[in-house]
Amino acid sequence: MTENEFINGLRNHNANAYGKLLDDFQDKVFATCISFVPNKEDAEDIAQEVFVEVFNSIYKFKGNSKLSTWIYRIATNKCLEFIRKKSAKKRFAFLQSIMGNEIPLDKSKYFTEMNHPGIIMENKEKSETLFLAINQLSEEQRTVFTLSKIDGMSNKEIGEIIKKSVSSVESLMFRAKKNLQGLLENFYKNAN
Repeated sequence: MTENEFINGLRNHNANAYGKLLDDFQDKVFATCISFVPNKEDAEDIAQEVFVEVFNSIYKFKGNSKLSTWIYRIATNKCLEFIRKKSAKKRFAFLQSIMGNEIPLDKSKYFTEMNHPGIIMENKEKSETLFLAINQLSEEQRTVFTLSKIDGMSNKEIGEIIKKSVSSVESLMFRAKKNLQGLLENFYKNAN
């Protein structure tokens, strides 16, 4: 089946096309979701939302990019939307507690999937600290850093997903690394 036949099958709500969609993208979408949201249940819920969105919006797909790029864009947006909603509540109250604002929450209940294959860390605590720091970055920096360093995408692929030039992606990555370095230095200074 060609990509055009596949897309037409999705638009016509063909069961075989939807089966192929899940076969081809279920694990990849989940991996992207868990890179942004390191909790298995939440990542699974977001991944389901991505496929519902693909189902409901396939007629909007114009073919200006690859289908996979469009699906990753939806996944990234769903993850960022989830993070924004959680951040408004209690998701990273732990980091706020370091700044002296809030009572710490039991973060061990949130970070359930720190053995994600894209993350190579010495231990769970360092992974938690890194995710807390990543989520203090601006949304654009967080997205670029996560797609690059955790999902292993190229600057060109990231540019297609977030609709920016490769040089913009490189600039965002440079700023993300610099800001992360500062956040982590401050964290470890305050922790000692």
